[in-house]
Amino acid sequence: MNKTVFFPFGCLFVLICAGCSVPETEPDTKLPISDSGVYAADISNSGDFAVISRVNADISVWSLAQNKTLFSWRHQEEGRNIVANIHISADESHVVTADNENFALWNKASGDPLGFWRIDESTIRDIAVSNQGRGILVGKANGNVMFFEPETGRSLEFLGHEEKVNTVDISPNGKYALTGSNDYKAYLWDTDSGQIVHVFNHANRVTKVAIDDEARFLFTSDSLDDSQIWDAQTGKAISQLHFIERQWVFTSARFSNDGKYLLTGSPAKRLALWNVQTGELIKEWRVAPSDGPAPQSAVVYGVGFLDNEVLSISSSGNLEYWAYK
Repeated sequence: MNKTVFFPFGCLFVLICAGCSVPETEPDTKLPISDSGVYAADISNSGDFAVISRVNADISVWSLAQNKTLFSWRHQEEGRNIVANIHISADESHVVTADNENFALWNKASGDPLGFWRIDESTIRDIAVSNQGRGILVGKANGNVMFFEPETGRSLEFLGHEEKVNTVDISPNGKYALTGSNDYKAYLWDTDSGQIVHVFNHANRVTKVAIDDEARFLFTSDSLDDSQIWDAQTGKAISQLHFIERQWVFTSARFSNDGKYLLTGSPAKRLALWNVQTGELIKEWRVAPSDGPAPQSAVVYGVGFLDNEVLSISSSGNLEYWAYK
């Protein structure tokens, strides 16, 4: 699941970890999908398609199997594309997209927009959508999180966070939300009542969260070195990701369908595969940067699994396939 990049964290990461040992790697396949680069991306659970916010262009629904655009979307009829958040529902039926002030729901099968909404009192930091587009989660800079049901118009405002919300995710059935904030906390909460189910405390700002689509695991990570996998039912820790760097910031995260792996993307071109039960790093790759003068980098926005490969889409505008089995 995908989603927002926080450039102050990413820039700090690059400065600190410029000398980190990241192996030179060559993907099985590399496909350029946006010459101008990418603002945001998400890859469907099946790996059949991706939704990409392209710099100086539009929002492209891209068939990975056919290597072509299925639909082109825009928030505005005119003007440049500024969509920085994208999320595909777990059942692949709907997509939600957002710029700083507006979010939109789309039907994946038809490509039709189902609604546009504006946030006036704050700016949008991250967004997520449940199966069939029944529930949309909007994390905001004022610390609030809105859960919204497009069909009924019902809206619930979660006020548990005390500072800016950085990252959100929603369970496929739309019943639970996982949110992380600058207040050093991540909450799992009930979207019917707003009641908090689990609290996950960190020593730094929480910058990435993810919910396993099978309701087995949760992932929370802060802006320094604390990245943990939790049991979604009990809230107990399963493992902590093991790495030697002083800081490792994550910009995308997804659990494999078999529950064995966590795949993460980061600033500075990093794509990594982790063992869910132990937190050990299994394999790491470095995605290709965009063409241009050095120094070059790429932020990994979208990650996904296929049978024997993992996928990545980065700000460089490249889609890459990597063997992991």
